Amino acid sequence: MVKTALLSAIFAAFLTAGSAQAETCRQALALGLDVSGSVDAREWQLQIEGLARALASPEVTRAFLAVEGAPVWITIYEWAGDASPRDLVPWVAIRSQDDLQDVQRKLRSLTRVPHGPGTAMGEGIRFGGARLSERPGCWRYTLDISADGRSNMGPRPERVRFEPNLSDVTINGLIVSTGSDTADAAAVTRELDGLERYFRGAVIKGYGAFVERAGSYHDYDRAMTRKLLKELQTLTIVWLDILPDQNGQN
Repeated sequence: MVKTALLSAIFAAFLTAGSAQAETCRQALALGLDVSGSVDAREWQLQIEGLARALASPEVTRAFLAVEGAPVWITIYEWAGDASPRDLVPWVAIRSQDDLQDVQRKLRSLTRVPHGPGTAMGEGIRFGGARLSERPGCWRYTLDISADGRSNMGPRPERVRFEPNLSDVTINGLIVSTGSDTADAAAVTRELDGLERYFRGAVIKGYGAFVERAGSYHDYDRAMTRKLLKELQTLTIVWLDILPDQNGQN
């Protein structure tokens, strides 16, 4: 189709021109991990290791490195029920597989620290928005919030998500079942259905925003892999509508 061919040519020319100038930020991606009282030491470790494994996935690696000269910048933090979210991995541009491996090593070197028992999701979202504001000029801004329960303290996430520094940010969710070790499959599904409804009504926002589901923390790496692939393979491009001329030709 003429439209598709023309768009491809314009996009290629844009990247070629951009490569001669300053490097472009394709996407700023902030990952916020729930470490509230419902997440015990074993689950914390599964979450950290699951994220590291997701970042090591060949498909995710290819998605990160898909556009040369326009890297994805990533930062990772954890949040809980207090007012002190903790940075785990400061901002880093992913330009090579080595960069991704460095992030994995940083994650695996972490030591768990105590946090408050509550779930201040609004505070976690606000912290992520502040971090994203540190990366101006990116094509796309994405905030991920992982959690195994609803917010029960602090600012309400349904209000925080529309604060000014989050106006251009897409917020996605990754929800985790906490009863999967003892509950049957139907109970896990009911739990995740309820949590997904909450996330859709109070947490996620933006074009293409979605909620990914993990049946347990043992399934965290697979859920995170699916989520990262959806986010990294989504690049917003303004499609040009080529209208036919009076003779009906493109």
